[in-house]
Amino acid sequence: MSGSQVIDMLDRTVDWYRTLAIQQQFSTEPSDMLILYENRQIAGQVTALAFDVARAAAALVPQDVSALPQPDAAASSSQNLAQLRVKIAAQTASVQNEIDSSRNKLDGAPRKDRPQLEAKIAELQGEMDLLSTKKDIISSMAAVVSGGAFGGATTSALRAQIDAMAVALPSVSEPATSPAAGSSTPASSAHAPGGSNGLQAGAARSTEGSRFGIWDVAANVFKLSEKMSGIDTVDRSSAALEDTYAQIRAKLVAQMRALSAQGDALMAQADAADARVLAGLHTQLDALAGQFKQVSAILIPLSRQTSLLTQYRHNLKNWHDAVRAQSRDALRALGVRLGILVFVLGVVFALAEAWHRTVLKYVHDTRRRHQLLLLRKIALWALVVLIIGFTFASELSSIVTFAGLITAGLAVAMQSVLVSIVGYFFLIGKYGLRVGDRVQIGEVNGEIIELGMVRMYLMEFAGQGSVSPTGRIAAFPNSVVFQVSSGLFKQIPGVNFAWHDITLSMPAGVDYTAVKEKLFAAATEALADFNDEIQRQTRELRRTTLSSAGGDALPTVQLSYTSKSVDAHVRYPVHLPHAAEIDERMSRALLQVISGLNPSGATVKDSAGAPAA
Repeated sequence: MSGSQVIDMLDRTVDWYRTLAIQQQFSTEPSDMLILYENRQIAGQVTALAFDVARAAAALVPQDVSALPQPDAAASSSQNLAQLRVKIAAQTASVQNEIDSSRNKLDGAPRKDRPQLEAKIAELQGEMDLLSTKKDIISSMAAVVSGGAFGGATTSALRAQIDAMAVALPSVSEPATSPAAGSSTPASSAHAPGGSNGLQAGAARSTEGSRFGIWDVAANVFKLSEKMSGIDTVDRSSAALEDTYAQIRAKLVAQMRALSAQGDALMAQADAADARVLAGLHTQLDALAGQFKQVSAILIPLSRQTSLLTQYRHNLKNWHDAVRAQSRDALRALGVRLGILVFVLGVVFALAEAWHRTVLKYVHDTRRRHQLLLLRKIALWALVVLIIGFTFASELSSIVTFAGLITAGLAVAMQSVLVSIVGYFFLIGKYGLRVGDRVQIGEVNGEIIELGMVRMYLMEFAGQGSVSPTGRIAAFPNSVVFQVSSGLFKQIPGVNFAWHDITLSMPAGVDYTAVKEKLFAAATEALADFNDEIQRQTRELRRTTLSSAGGDALPTVQLSYTSKSVDAHVRYPVHLPHAAEIDERMSRALLQVISGLNPSGATVKDSAGAPAA
């Protein structure tokens, strides 16, 4: 083997050794860690044997005249070294960029992703050390070529290069005297990429697999796919290294056969040779024996490496098969959970549709139907959000804690809005409000024109008994139902009348009993056109409230005596849409009675005591 072939073989071996970092990233199960540990032992042995082969081959380089630098070959070697120097500089810049990028990601990465990023940074730093070593080696080789060193200088330079590359791998920094000695012990394997820290990180990542959310199951499927891809990459690298060793071993086997044939020929000559010729043959046989020892020093470690790589690839195959089985199980679990989610959502939507059809079929009251359909919509989407949240949640405790914090924050920040929403359900009850109802809130009288989840809107009227709008819209939050100071008054559904009062001062000396009867008759006659509607609403009031209090809605006349006069208080029901017309009729009828008693004029007062128009 020439010096360049020795260095190329070591480069391939070291690059393959670095694939342990890839295996470390995907070791998330206890079985993975066992395979990784065994592969780390094998990788240490293979790498140590590679340096044994390199050191043995370095001793043979000076004996190969073709390996000595010739004038034309020196120029070619210098050009090749320059190209290698440029290539390594580009690789160094690329690796440095990856290190900077990974460190930037590490600063803002979540806790569960930090071990993987740290392992990647450690692996990249190892690559930087290796590239730095290669750069030093190329510099040394360039010095050897330019200086025209021959013979022992070439051997010394090659040994220096081998020792410099071994420094990058502490587990093989000391030369192994035998394959057994070259085996990597647990202590030496601790220096491999991703040592005890990688084991702890892998164990920490394995606890993440106990989460039950669909999101975690899907993420596990993708992770297993990446793991199989990484194992395939490592296997291809191992196969390439095995081919490299096989090519070197084939050349050595051919050389051993040639040496064996040459020895057989010399021994055949010795049978018929004289003493002088035997002395020369003895010298040649001693030289062949030395060559046999030198070649065997390379061939035996190579054979051992081939056996170890076969075991290494067998481990990778078992690992790949196990991961493939895990991937199938994960895909099956993901399909089952998605099927359960679709089934549950289908049941919920089917029940919601049944609710919708039942309401449309059996509930004929428009107002009640709207309330039930609104409640259906709220319940449906609340269940959907709850089911999806629990299905995709990674841990039950985390979603419960998150929901509690969100609920507390919303309760504080949206206190008034939530109270108004709760007030909406109080307002739409049996005796609640509906669009078109006349209500009084505080000092505002009006008709409801819109009733929302948070606010209600009133068209304001000019007065309590008036039906004339002022042109203003009053908006009140639904939380007014919980405010005692404001007060909320409304007409019972189907009832739309009120009571008005008129006070009359009667002259002295008249028959008050007869006047009272005349006033009652006049009031009853004034209400004759509206009496049927008022009586109907009175019956509706008793039916709705299940109460008989108040009797029939008929006008009443009561006399009150004071030191100055006798007053008659006339109280009568008023159908609010015709309130102004009824008040005018009542005033006219009562004035006619009073005018007949005292032409000079008696005063007619309303309930506030002011003279009536």
